[in-house]
Amino acid sequence: MRFVIQRVLEATTTIIETDESGNKKEYISGKIGHGFMVLCGIMESDTVETADKMVAKLLSMRIFEDEGGKTNLDLSTVGGELMIVSQFTLCADVSHGNRPSFIKAARPEQAIPLYEHIIDKCRNAGFKTETGVFGADMKVSLVNDGPFTIILDSEDLK
Repeated sequence: MRFVIQRVLEATTTIIETDESGNKKEYISGKIGHGFMVLCGIMESDTVETADKMVAKLLSMRIFEDEGGKTNLDLSTVGGELMIVSQFTLCADVSHGNRPSFIKAARPEQAIPLYEHIIDKCRNAGFKTETGVFGADMKVSLVNDGPFTIILDSEDLK
């Protein structure tokens, strides 16, 4: 599992739907203020236990500045919000050739329940948690604060 975590001042996810006639309709599926924009890639090897470890690490990350300018504060301390968007392209293997392979990405029947589990864990921990729509055509807008971006890979967790 991979998370790309961006400390943001705000983030919005807009869904683009196309009807049978080819007409496009857009609507906002989620909007947050100060907090984390999290792009979430779920691999075929991931489990609920993997998701639980990743959420625990995400929610305890101290990447907000205290009054002394040090990154000592976590999401809870600053009253931060979460935007979690599924992104299977984070599972890309680019080790051979020039076209990414997504064979390691979890299939929707595995990925959707894990994605929903991650969202539920964050909400149950008391955080306002907004989302995209799994598998949808999305436009994500954000104002990165810093910029401050961290890549969290479950392979790196002990």
